[in-house]
Amino acid sequence: MLKYKQLAAKVSHDIQQNRLKNGARMLSLRQFAKQHSISVSTAVSCYEELEKQGWIAARPQAGFYVTHSSTILPSPHWPSFDTERTTPSRPLKEASIPQGALGMACLELDDHTQRSLDRSLRKAIQFQTRHFAQYPAQQGEPYLRDALAEHFQTNGYALNSNELVITHGCMDAVKTALMVCTNKGDTIAVSSPCFNGLLDLIAQLDLNLIEIPSHEDGIDLDALEKLLRDNQIQAGLFCTTHMNPQGITLSSQQKQRLANLAATYRIPVIEDDVYFELSHSNELNLPAAYYDTSGYVIWCSSISKTLSPNYRLGWCKPGKYFASFLQYYQGVSGILQYAISDLICSGHYAKHLKQAQYTLAQNKRDYSLYLATHLPMGSRITQPDGGLVLWMQIPHLDITRFKLAIQREKIDIRTGDIFTESHRYSDCLRINIGYPLDGRIEKQLDNLMALIHQCCTG
Repeated sequence: MLKYKQLAAKVSHDIQQNRLKNGARMLSLRQFAKQHSISVSTAVSCYEELEKQGWIAARPQAGFYVTHSSTILPSPHWPSFDTERTTPSRPLKEASIPQGALGMACLELDDHTQRSLDRSLRKAIQFQTRHFAQYPAQQGEPYLRDALAEHFQTNGYALNSNELVITHGCMDAVKTALMVCTNKGDTIAVSSPCFNGLLDLIAQLDLNLIEIPSHEDGIDLDALEKLLRDNQIQAGLFCTTHMNPQGITLSSQQKQRLANLAATYRIPVIEDDVYFELSHSNELNLPAAYYDTSGYVIWCSSISKTLSPNYRLGWCKPGKYFASFLQYYQGVSGILQYAISDLICSGHYAKHLKQAQYTLAQNKRDYSLYLATHLPMGSRITQPDGGLVLWMQIPHLDITRFKLAIQREKIDIRTGDIFTESHRYSDCLRINIGYPLDGRIEKQLDNLMALIHQCCTG
């Protein structure tokens, strides 16, 4: 993490802990720079980051002042536990509850991005009329792979377009990676809590899993190394940046260690990195695959979170498993590939990401303030530096009663119990912040808060 972000995180933590009171005057930029032995430009970046997140505000001719105190709730508790092998048993999904803005982790596209995407799709249809009688390239069309490689290189992640395989979304890439790297009955290490879609996938493939504890700064890599050393797992499957559902991002040191562990023990680590371009501070978090020189890290991502899940377009860097991985593919729709390539090459995708990052930072602030004033006393919320979700911990929540209530009222919100194979997180909820907090969303939140209060036993 960059120095200015480290300092911003420290200051925001002090504000959350009420060490810096609401309305208090911040040090001048020169005083702050001197206190922390940094340059004035780094101090400026730190204050800009805090201002963007809503922690401080500038007053003309008066400096910067704290704008929030205890109105932002503290972070959830992360339980420690002994790792153990589990055979997942996933319930069938409830078809009666519609997908809603608070439940499904997705981003609302602004009108400008939607128009740009529509133009790219129209151009793709015109271009592809000459190729309708042909199958798409097995690895993915070169123009999309080249566009992706150039896009990532611009943001500091250099890779060769020939290393990529275009897939039907990120989950498709992850599923293929699991099929390539494991056999029925093998055991996969995952973080806890873990995105329920990954747990569903592990169950579908008749694999076992071991959950690794999370903490505020990442995951317990010591526990993971012990499992590797004892030969208890055959692969790892981790979201590493703005994790779903807990919002945590592994530090560059943790990502490097994860890549080193994969190489040392020759165990594949599948990296689900679908949120890595959705930082709230316009900063690209490099994946663990960036530090991988052995080919044991399989990097998977897509446009499902940055644009739309409906397009089902993603990619994978399979590393040393490239040949085996490619055998599972016969190509992806050429129209979609051309459209996304055109969107990237035109510069509209980069502009969209910049705007989306700013919007998500604003959304996080608005949702956090709303939840802080409406949740039951003692509740806790994550403050992730990117991604689409907040993780809430609500004391005394009767999860059984609450799930019946949201099903009855047809409210889409994801309960903590679906993100684990244990009995942990029954007092937790995950909420999407991809939609601006307007009147429509606030009405849904009001209904949700009423049910939460009704279903709390304390």
